[in-house]
Amino acid sequence: MAMDKAQVSRRGFLGMSLAAGVITLTACGSDNDDKGATSGNATAANLVMAVWGGDADKTAYQKRIDLLVKKFPELKVTLQLIPGDGYAQKVQTMIAGGKGPDIMQVAESVNVYSSKNQLLPLDDLASKAGIDLEKRFGSIGKLYSYQDKVYAIPDRSGAMIVYYNKTLFDAKGIKAPTADWTWDDTLSAFKELTVPGKQWGYSGGGWWAQWWSFVYQNGGKIIDDSGKPAVATDEVIEALQWTGDLVFKHGVVPTPKQYADMGADVGGDAAFANGKVAVNTTGFWAIGGLAKSKIEWDIAPLWKGKQQAVTAFGSGLAVSRTAKNPDAALKAIDFFTSPEAQQQIIATGQDVPANIEVQKSQAFLKPAWMTKPVNMNVFGESSDFVYRAPFIPAWNEMQKAFDDGLADFWLGKQDARTALTAVQKRLESIVKPA
Repeated sequence: MAMDKAQVSRRGFLGMSLAAGVITLTACGSDNDDKGATSGNATAANLVMAVWGGDADKTAYQKRIDLLVKKFPELKVTLQLIPGDGYAQKVQTMIAGGKGPDIMQVAESVNVYSSKNQLLPLDDLASKAGIDLEKRFGSIGKLYSYQDKVYAIPDRSGAMIVYYNKTLFDAKGIKAPTADWTWDDTLSAFKELTVPGKQWGYSGGGWWAQWWSFVYQNGGKIIDDSGKPAVATDEVIEALQWTGDLVFKHGVVPTPKQYADMGADVGGDAAFANGKVAVNTTGFWAIGGLAKSKIEWDIAPLWKGKQQAVTAFGSGLAVSRTAKNPDAALKAIDFFTSPEAQQQIIATGQDVPANIEVQKSQAFLKPAWMTKPVNMNVFGESSDFVYRAPFIPAWNEMQKAFDDGLADFWLGKQDARTALTAVQKRLESIVKPA
């Protein structure tokens, strides 16, 4: 399944938009004595916070840092923006040299760091700070865990959602998608919305975040509860085959050649924005681009299989093991994930805040920059369906095994059982139970 190059750089939990280099911004307290002085027994702390991103991220993070310093003038925070493609190497080098950031953004590679003892477990610190992870973040509260220890606090998190073309749906008399749609309902709608060679029902499910959702909807797991690969099971095979059949059996998703014929850089997001496909499944970031599209669109929660399940995108905030003042770092993270600070994430149009209270607030449901009526409540509704993805230390190696092992499957040259049986053997050599 083709994907936009821009999609690849932004997708997944990393959600990267690349900066040109390391950008350092410092937030300081007021120079006024009555505002800049520490209060009570508070201890002054100078913190470094490392994140990846571009201009939009720089603006959003800096606004939250400024709020933090205004409320806690004893805390000083220097923001470092690091290019996404060099982020992991940069922060690991900093930590190895004893000069790691105090606070660092992490995503699906969180346990690449934690398994190397590069992050501090946060369970005790969070408990001491009175952070109720489940109350604040719902089902993703302990998403960034390894061996029953929490290594990051959720910061940004929005489920994968359905974008649908209202005009095409109305023309066929099809009601808006809902979370109650089954695989059969979905396929039926895709067939109705497809005009062979001209228009397709769906943009495709070839990205891990998409087909993994279908796996977990079907009762399968990528890694089982004992920590072993489980991709050659009937549940996983059936889900992947269903996804591939949308292209090569039912013709409701463009083939790689058909995507190529649309234009070299046209993938799912662009094809949807151009009215070539009726349904796209992706993250929050597509909203900004669609604001300028001529099509009439809205969003809905992902359909279900045997059960509800959906991938979420986002990132967390962790404390590196070289942090000189872990308590102060956790205090900052506590504030950054509070409703007051999290509102800035949506106010700037950066992303979906992880804080459930903010997701359900008017600030999120009707952001000032939204120019079209969009059912933003979908994100809050979908948060109940998010499955816990296997953020294992061998995450990168696992993804490469899928990329290599499923290449022929996504070209229609291999069935799911054959492909996944081979992938399973490869995963067994690189994924070891904790």
